[in-house]
Amino acid sequence: MRIGIAIDLGTSGFRAQKIDLETGQIQKTVITMRNPLPGANIMDHLDFAITYGLEKAHGLVINTILNIINRLGVEPELVERISVCGNPIQLSIFQGIPIDDLAYAGERKKQKLNIKEQKRESMIVKSDEIEGLEVFKNATVVIPPAIKHEIGADALALIVNSGLLETDEYAIATDFGTNAEMALSANGVIYTGSAAAGPALEGQEISCGVLASPHVISDVDFEGDYIRCYVLDENMDKQKGDLVNPKNGEIIEKNDVRARGITGTGVIALIEQGISNGIITLPHINTPDKIIHLQDNITFNEKDVEEAGNAIGAIRAGHMSLCAAAGISVEDLKISHMSGASGTYMDAFKAYKIGMNPYNVDLITQIGNTSLKMAREILLSEERLKELQDIANKIVGTHVMFATDPVFKEIYILEIAYWGEGMNFKMFKKFLKKKELPMIDEPLNTPKIDKKVEKDIPDFGVEGLESIKRTGTYLAMKVENPEASEWIKACPTHAMSYKDGFVKIRSDLCDGSNCKKCTRTFPPEVFSWDLLEVTEPELT
Repeated sequence: MRIGIAIDLGTSGFRAQKIDLETGQIQKTVITMRNPLPGANIMDHLDFAITYGLEKAHGLVINTILNIINRLGVEPELVERISVCGNPIQLSIFQGIPIDDLAYAGERKKQKLNIKEQKRESMIVKSDEIEGLEVFKNATVVIPPAIKHEIGADALALIVNSGLLETDEYAIATDFGTNAEMALSANGVIYTGSAAAGPALEGQEISCGVLASPHVISDVDFEGDYIRCYVLDENMDKQKGDLVNPKNGEIIEKNDVRARGITGTGVIALIEQGISNGIITLPHINTPDKIIHLQDNITFNEKDVEEAGNAIGAIRAGHMSLCAAAGISVEDLKISHMSGASGTYMDAFKAYKIGMNPYNVDLITQIGNTSLKMAREILLSEERLKELQDIANKIVGTHVMFATDPVFKEIYILEIAYWGEGMNFKMFKKFLKKKELPMIDEPLNTPKIDKKVEKDIPDFGVEGLESIKRTGTYLAMKVENPEASEWIKACPTHAMSYKDGFVKIRSDLCDGSNCKKCTRTFPPEVFSWDLLEVTEPELT
């Protein structure tokens, strides 16, 4: 069998498939529970690579890929082709090419720092041209194009697979993940943006949150005063879980399926159901201990409400900002496409009810993991790679940089007040009108839901799905001080360990630039992030 590997380099985790190149059949799927780079979002990853070196970031990513391919059960010399897809930052770090041009939004700043834009066109290279992949001595590596330097292959996959290029109607497509890439089609122009919604939509930065994987709560419904949990099984199929009293965790009805956390789709469902049934009055939870209790001691607190609200608000603000850029009203949008794992497993109507789809749409489609799908397509066909480059060249596009867009800034400030400070919806609308921003309203329709796939990865292959809870990737430095065993306890995510005179940081657990408690605990003459080195991968 001729073997190829297709990889989606996602911000919250990697997904990979072993594929028979002769038949195109998927043999096995492996997913990681986190991205190997420190931090929970793309800006953390960018900051790490800029501050501590592209070489370190590249090493962490490559080590994880080596671990993934090892878990796929493939000997390196048998791999004939590897393809990847992802946003520009993830792909650039994978390739080991400079990312300075992605770190600064202003052209004047780039000129001042003499930063040159990198070419990010489609290419096929030998594996030894990418440092760390030399072990795949018989393989080539296939890399898809970006539309522009800041609009990556994942956005191109979203645009192509949603059919935005073929529609005459106003339509929007969103990848419901950490970066919330989105694209709006209006009058022959594609408007794109990335809302940096944060990891709550993937179940991360939530107190009991877990990335979509077996044995996590993916949906909830109220049955009278009680909450019915729905849990993903080993095949990522939704099964009926326990019926629980949300005020105290009492089990009203117990079922066989157990849960170890709640994923992003479960969070969205809980927010919508909680608001609809009065157990949540933003930003508060109306239970005696201000906590919603679910099955298996899984809980949801007011900080979780805030984290989820920030993500929902960022997506709605992104949709409204793209409408402003296109010169249309939010009311004009009639079609909304949802992609990514969250966009697939999420109850689309619940997402619509709380503002994650435009309020006046008639049709919502759920189209699955478009990034992994593209990786698989270009793995199997060089012609498909050429077609994508042609599409990228021809797209008439306008990118809205939300980080510097005044419309997004104004709307997102209001979203924060709505979700986190108790501003009611009527007041929200009043401020939108006063500031002459795009208007929204309560959901008006009962849109048609077209779920094109049941799973974000419809086919795991004959060997099934395997989840990697730890990537086997570490940063380390020698620290010859016995007090290090105490200092490492300051790490809130338990990412640090001390053994044989070495401090090691499990990079996928590290919160990166958002934390750095280790640098405030260790004496600076003893420990420095600048001196950390990427260790050899632990293929476990």
